[in-house]
Amino acid sequence: MKKAFETGIQQAKNAIENAEYILLGGGAGLSAAAGIEYGGKRFKENFASFIEKYRLTDMYSSGFYPFPTQEERWAYWAKHILINRFEPGATKLYRDLLRLVNGKNYFVMTTNVDSQFEKSGFAFDKVFEVQGNYGFLQCSTGCHNKVYYNESLVKEMVEKTVGCKIPSELVPTCPVCGGNMDPHLRINQYFVQDEKWYEWNQSYNTFLKESGGKKLVFLELGVGFNTPGIIRYPFEQMTYHNKNATLIRLNKENPEGAKENIDKTIAFTEDMQEVVSAIME
Repeated sequence: MKKAFETGIQQAKNAIENAEYILLGGGAGLSAAAGIEYGGKRFKENFASFIEKYRLTDMYSSGFYPFPTQEERWAYWAKHILINRFEPGATKLYRDLLRLVNGKNYFVMTTNVDSQFEKSGFAFDKVFEVQGNYGFLQCSTGCHNKVYYNESLVKEMVEKTVGCKIPSELVPTCPVCGGNMDPHLRINQYFVQDEKWYEWNQSYNTFLKESGGKKLVFLELGVGFNTPGIIRYPFEQMTYHNKNATLIRLNKENPEGAKENIDKTIAFTEDMQEVVSAIME
């Protein structure tokens, strides 16, 4: 195992060193590996009263819980957003990833919504958060094409939460239609793709066009099968169609890939921080 790991690390080093372009794909497993976990001790410590009252089991499934009132719903979501978006600073794993690709022509496609790439120093215009961002709100029915930064509101909600409820006057309402607001997350067909979203989408497509046929490394990080059509499957397909591409996959649970790419894929199931640190040595 150690020999195979060392061989894989050397192959990954060579691929990254020789790459003309690097496309990073960040999934939920990346932030979990960085310490932003949605279950276990971290969940229990932050949501004890919600667990007792609603029998919640983890932060991911809790996002779909049918809270009886908007006051209760936003008491939960404010805490969720605070501890995953605003409280954490840049984590070591994300900072190390930046060091790994710094000086290269890179772009980031991520389904994560916690802004860790931005916090860690990745260029703002090179990070496409395709599924949204915890730091913003949107109309729950997408009645207009705008999102709203929510940091001060979220912090006030958490500060004034009593008995798993926020004061009614803090419940956000849409400034256009007067309806409910949602966190800016792709949870249904009403997800708002504002002007900035389309700019990032265009930048992503431009990067793909420019890197076509070049020495391109797909660095896939903690991407499972929750939304495989956004990162995992496209990375597989683009690796297959580019003879100069290499896919580096860091994934403890799902390292397997398309058999057609077996000679172009370097997969690791070890701790992600360990792998990234070893590649940088």
